[in-house]
Amino acid sequence: MLVQSFRPALKRYVRTLSGYYLAARQLEFLAGKSLLGPTTYALGDALGIVQHHDAITGTAKQHTTNDYAKRLAIGAYEAEAVVNSALSCLANNQSGDQCSKPASTFSQCPLLNISYCPPTEEAISEGKNLVIVAYNSLGWNSTDIIRIPVNDSNFVVQDSSGNTIDAQYIPLDNVTRNLRNFYTQAYLGQSSKQVPQYWLLFQASVPPLGWNTYFISKAAGTVKRRNKFFSPQNDTIEIGPGNLKMYFSSATGQLKQMYNSRTGVNIPVQQSFLWYSSSTDAQQASGAYIFRPNQGPPTIVSRSVPLKVFRGSLVDEVHQQFSPWIYQITRLYKNKEHAEVEYTIGPIPTEDGVGKEIISRMTANMVTQKVFYTDSNGREFLKRVRDYRADWNLSVTQPVAGNYYPLNLGIFTTDKNSEFSVLIDRATGGASIEDGELEIMLHRRILVDDGRGVEEALDETVCAGDTCEGLTVRGNYYLSIDKLGAGARWRRTTGQEVYSPLLLAFAHENSENWKATHLTKATAMDPNYSLPLNVALITLQELDDGSVLVRLAHLYEAGEDPEYSTLAKVELKKMFNGKSIKEVKEMSLSTNQEKSEMTKKMSWKVEGDNGPTQIPFRGGPVDNSTLVVELSPMEIRTFLLKF
Repeated sequence: MLVQSFRPALKRYVRTLSGYYLAARQLEFLAGKSLLGPTTYALGDALGIVQHHDAITGTAKQHTTNDYAKRLAIGAYEAEAVVNSALSCLANNQSGDQCSKPASTFSQCPLLNISYCPPTEEAISEGKNLVIVAYNSLGWNSTDIIRIPVNDSNFVVQDSSGNTIDAQYIPLDNVTRNLRNFYTQAYLGQSSKQVPQYWLLFQASVPPLGWNTYFISKAAGTVKRRNKFFSPQNDTIEIGPGNLKMYFSSATGQLKQMYNSRTGVNIPVQQSFLWYSSSTDAQQASGAYIFRPNQGPPTIVSRSVPLKVFRGSLVDEVHQQFSPWIYQITRLYKNKEHAEVEYTIGPIPTEDGVGKEIISRMTANMVTQKVFYTDSNGREFLKRVRDYRADWNLSVTQPVAGNYYPLNLGIFTTDKNSEFSVLIDRATGGASIEDGELEIMLHRRILVDDGRGVEEALDETVCAGDTCEGLTVRGNYYLSIDKLGAGARWRRTTGQEVYSPLLLAFAHENSENWKATHLTKATAMDPNYSLPLNVALITLQELDDGSVLVRLAHLYEAGEDPEYSTLAKVELKKMFNGKSIKEVKEMSLSTNQEKSEMTKKMSWKVEGDNGPTQIPFRGGPVDNSTLVVELSPMEIRTFLLKF
């Protein structure tokens, strides 16, 4: 099957920077666009270039892919300067010309996922605090767990009001230590002098299009650590400090069951890593363009998995070592009803001369009747039926590859009572090869070319000094169980939160001085307003002529949810607190022409066509006095504003 390569590291880099770019443009507008300083243009250009059909897909040669990544890194570096400057201006309650020389100096941590974050690892000097400013680019309040690497377990965390909040420590695992050491050498050309001992976790709550500040200081005495390692005693291990519980076998280490105590949904679920052996058939091998496994079932990585359990007030974690090259951490948070799964895969061994295509397979005890659903570019979910095509009679010659579909947001399946959903953090492929099963492709390492034009094998390697090894990939996927018909709310809201996580900036300053001279918590919106939960702000950007581009999207399909698949209304006046809108012009989706002019050109006659039987439901025109935007299910509307 033609699937367009994988390159999971590049895909994740693009996805991460896309969300970052959205936030950076918001901050660039909110602080006032600088005419002389750094801008977000370079990152925007790099993200645009990497949308090429041989770039984001992964079907470019390796040296070309490296160039795409280099362009992204250069753009991200400049956008980081924009974000640091804008956050400093906003926190100092300055904008425009006042903010040419920001008083505060922020830094960020692009390698936080492998525990490399110098400002959080640095010792906090006498009289100072680690200041963390978290920015929320979503149109509604975001509550999430902030996780930073630290060298001590003796800290106090305070919110913007000076209240001490709960914190949890989890020891840094050896897999992350090794990953950090190798990849900081590969990416930065320097080894870590000291590896942090712990992850420090605390919960942050940030208003829409706004920021909140947190202060970390050394405790006066010794703080009792509230995290503990749990050694299983019974046959079944229950984890989860909140409504969602997961049950693991203490004998095999395998997941057995998921149960939501609030909704009553209870589904036996098993999760395993497997790998397909890549076909080397001369007529058609598996490669950059083609996913074609050898005939026969995939190989299970491990049937018995050593595990460690860490329990705490904020999160429970299960650490599982499936093999020397596959490590997984499953997290259940106190205030969230889904599981977050972090996987680390690589280097994939190829000493046996076999290319491998690695999947995570979730097997639920559900009668799904061959049906599952995959998203279309993160928007509609399309019904898929295994070994079936609605438009022609399908002859099944590739029972695995022929049932794989592209995923951008996620995949789910249903039975008569419940839904089982998986969300992803990057574009990939997924399938349901047997009833009740969902599988997602996570990594590929292939030793032959598939003869479709790349003329090299999809065998990504990374070098640090004189040592080169196969690419290791770290990522996340998310699991949820819901009553039938109720899963859309989780998929839509959590999907936005995965795409637009809290943006973190760090500084070392005195907390009392900071509180006296800075806005520690604020929102660009009316303090009593947020976007409806069925609407996403997908663009907020100041253009060169001073006008502001706003793009709003309805997140739900018609009939998807009884409450949220309805007409949504956005009050533009309340979106921009303290600003007066003097003109609103609706544009085409690409903003190259006014919508009123565009619709005139789209009226034509076709012989034998009696016109649409049903006029599509759309939001009405924007009233110039109320400035309320209506959005029907799946509608995206684009506006140019002048203030």
